[in-house]
Amino acid sequence: MSLNKKDQRVRRSRQTRTRIAIQRVARLTVFRTNTHIYASVISDDGAKVLASASTVEADVRKELGAAGKGGNVSAASIIGKRIAEKAKAAGIDKVAFDRAGFAYHGRVKALAEAAREAGLQF
Repeated sequence: MSLNKKDQRVRRSRQTRTRIAIQRVARLTVFRTNTHIYASVISDDGAKVLASASTVEADVRKELGAAGKGGNVSAASIIGKRIAEKAKAAGIDKVAFDRAGFAYHGRVKALAEAAREAGLQF
C-alpha cells in the first residue's frame, strides 16, 4: 500500500502527538498550505484552542501589504511573533512544538524561531 504525501505527513505527526501527550503541556501546532500558515496553542488535554493566529486574519493581511502573500517566510515569522503574544496573554509561556509532520525547514522553522524570540519557551 503506497501512501500519498498527506498520509505520509499525518503518519509522521502521530508519533509527535503521542510524545507531547505524555508531557502534559500545551502544544503549539502548525499547519501550512501553499498560500497560508496557521498556528494554534492547544490545551494539554487537547480539549480546546487557547490561542490562534494565521495569515487569513484581517490585521495580518494588512501587515503583509498589498500583495497579502501568506505563503512565505516573512509571513510565517509574523505569525510566530503573533502566536507568542497571544499565548502569553492567555497565561502560557511554555509549550511543546508540534510541526504536524512538516519538515522543520523554511516557513515552519521561521515561525518557531519568531515564537521563541517573542518569549515562548519550547
